[in-house]
Amino acid sequence: MEDLLAHRSKADLERLMEESSVTLRNVFTTKHRKFDEFFLELLDNSEKSLNHMFVRTYGNLFIQNSEIFEDLFSELRRYYTGGNVNLEEMLGDFWAKLLEKMLQLLNSQFSFTDEYFECVSKYTDQLKPFGDTPHKLKVQITRALAAARTFVQGLMVGREVANRVAKVNVSPGCSKALTRMFYCPYCGGFVDLKPCRSYCQNVMKGCLANQADLDPEWNVFIDSMLLVADRLKGPFNIEAVMEPIDSKISEAIMAMQAKSTQISAKVFNGCGPPKPVRSGSGRNTREVFNARFKPYSLEDSPPTESTGIDKLRSVWRTMQDSVIDIKAKLKQAKRFWTSLPDAICSKENVIEPNSDQCWNSHTKGRYFPEVVKDGLTNQLSNPEVAIDITRPDTFIRQQIMALRVMTNKLRSAYNGNDISFQDSSDEVSGSGSGSGYNTEFEFTTTEVPAVGVGRQDQATPLRPAPDKAPPLIPPSNKALPLLASPITLLSVTLLQFWWR
Repeated sequence: MEDLLAHRSKADLERLMEESSVTLRNVFTTKHRKFDEFFLELLDNSEKSLNHMFVRTYGNLFIQNSEIFEDLFSELRRYYTGGNVNLEEMLGDFWAKLLEKMLQLLNSQFSFTDEYFECVSKYTDQLKPFGDTPHKLKVQITRALAAARTFVQGLMVGREVANRVAKVNVSPGCSKALTRMFYCPYCGGFVDLKPCRSYCQNVMKGCLANQADLDPEWNVFIDSMLLVADRLKGPFNIEAVMEPIDSKISEAIMAMQAKSTQISAKVFNGCGPPKPVRSGSGRNTREVFNARFKPYSLEDSPPTESTGIDKLRSVWRTMQDSVIDIKAKLKQAKRFWTSLPDAICSKENVIEPNSDQCWNSHTKGRYFPEVVKDGLTNQLSNPEVAIDITRPDTFIRQQIMALRVMTNKLRSAYNGNDISFQDSSDEVSGSGSGSGYNTEFEFTTTEVPAVGVGRQDQATPLRPAPDKAPPLIPPSNKALPLLASPITLLSVTLLQFWWR
């Protein structure tokens, strides 16, 4: 019978925890899914917009070389979804490949080898063939994608921690205290008598002492999430970066085309003249190439033709509302775990509001002991729950570490730093999107350089650069009352002397 009562008491606490944490857990679950969908849709529509613009602007020349841009967006998605992508190196490779294609198309009468392009790469910093666009885009994309990816991963970590911690580990001392509080009134014939609120609070503070110790790190984590949420609406938000990426790349291409003669001359001077091709068709290719290079405007699009821009802006407007909503809910989530005992012991189906007509652990009357403070170490003076304060719950400590690691990542993203995560695509649950999170906690950060770089005078002779190595408050809503079955009542009656 003792085991039966202990089992029922454990089930009662689990149900109360489920009811009290369901709103918090649902917020992290639904918002993680929604923001993940938002960011992926933004990337998709940005790529569609670029394809549409470049087909109209550059025609077959773009179609024949579209793999460069396909690889760019593929890598951006892989980075967002948790892949081990170094954005600085990836973007550098993109501009290097684009430079190679441009040199070939603008000088189609020559044949370029891999060794020749290796030489060209040493002069890129001095040439600045695309102006300041590569540097500016690198800073903007790094900050925007780092904030987006880390925010979504933070929502996933919050969801997982809340789900795990809500499944309370009931200790023997907690089980005995719960049974005395919920079922001992029947021993004295007080079938409908509920516990006093202060009595309930002491029992819950003892049973949820380890959960309360999670709260300090949880609050720091929530504050960091709020900071990154501000980044989603600032000048480096992902929409502000991804929407004009097509026009920025196009402007960079046209800037190089405008000074193609000077650039080619400097390249030939530094790396030597490339070998001419035998075919005489090179000049025609250059003429076609030059003819296709002209500014593009959205007004050039037929009214009925979709460019992806309108869809992208619509998605972002919806997302802005979601940012406001998630910030409000995150603020409510602070101090959640220490507030659980008070929330549970405010439910009308759990406690008797009349402090003189309630169960005080011995009889019907007022409960006199003081309510202890939160946390494991304060349970030494708890009169209701026997708990070993020298043995903290290792599972809760693991969740504290998970929050601490995620907080560090959020702070790095807020400061505009790229975080090189270990590829965790196989460990991601759900859609497999931006929630890539690795429990190995191995990461490094790369500082994002400041915006604004001095220009190299075109007259300055080229010098090869040195080789570089690859570098919520719990709800207190009413719930169904705790009911004891006839078997339980009989069991309690037979065990009425067990508690004495």
